[in-house]
Amino acid sequence: MTHARATKAPHPRDVLLGAQAGAVTLPVCDHYAGVEARMRKSLALQAQWAAERGACPFDVTLDCEDGAPVGGEAEHAALVVALVQGLDWPAPVRPRVGVRVHPVDHPAFEADVATIVGAVGDRLTHVMCPKVESVADVERAAAALDAAGAPALALHVLIESPAAVHRAFDIAAHPRVVSLSFGLMDFVSAHGGAIPAEAMALPGQFEHPLVRRAKLEIASAAHAHGKVPSHCVVTEFRDRDAVREAARRAAREFGYTRMWSIHPDQIEPIVQAFQPSEQAVATAAEIIEQAAAAYWAPISHQGHLHDRASFRYFWQVLERAHATGVPLPESVRGYFS
Repeated sequence: MTHARATKAPHPRDVLLGAQAGAVTLPVCDHYAGVEARMRKSLALQAQWAAERGACPFDVTLDCEDGAPVGGEAEHAALVVALVQGLDWPAPVRPRVGVRVHPVDHPAFEADVATIVGAVGDRLTHVMCPKVESVADVERAAAALDAAGAPALALHVLIESPAAVHRAFDIAAHPRVVSLSFGLMDFVSAHGGAIPAEAMALPGQFEHPLVRRAKLEIASAAHAHGKVPSHCVVTEFRDRDAVREAARRAAREFGYTRMWSIHPDQIEPIVQAFQPSEQAVATAAEIIEQAAAAYWAPISHQGHLHDRASFRYFWQVLERAHATGVPLPESVRGYFS
């Protein structure tokens, strides 16, 4: 005999998510811009999308590593500060803007962090630290953020060498690290010509064994510690179909839940590739609705048994749908209000 309960079933996030598998969620696209005109255009595009969709479906990372001219690092950092200070969005949507600083062993690293994080750290979503080789590099980056007055600011790291891939699990385990990205170009060039140039393009970056292995190691390390694996760049930026297919393969074959964009034309196809289908969303909504009604006890749905292990998967389908702008059925829309 069943009895009506006096309270609502707990929220899916409180029941289904743990230290792994979805402990951290980020927008599926991370757009990089380093030239002033492109930085301004990217920030304006993000504001436009947010106004139209009610949320930020992609991050903008302002680039000080490749964006700053040699000798002009301080001026570039000051420009980033001015751009972030100039952001003025109507509540409740906030800009999602991060910054890529120089590597920890670069002479400009400390100044980058002190200037940018010290001034606008409370307005940033993350700091991307490139060319991370070890946990010691992560510790140095985290200490710099702390010294700049941002002890809670998320740290994203870029894995770009064979040695860093070897240490990816240790790097991902660091509590300050939120996301691991794969640096394809530096990884290939770090092999001294042993990997051909074709592996930096399509379809070669999905076919060369060493590149495939690196991608899988980084994704596995991220998932093992509940962090977000972010896929590398696609240089064929004007071929939207190629970008979309690359993003689809990154998601479905390699386990990535986020991908870099290096041109505004890449953002839409990346977001589309990471969107679940309408049928997948409908099925997930039915299962989550039924599971919540059962207070997360096992259920039967269309001849299949489900429990919290599969509930977690279907909840993550709904979270991905919400993050990428797929309309949600009324039965589950309230979870995201």
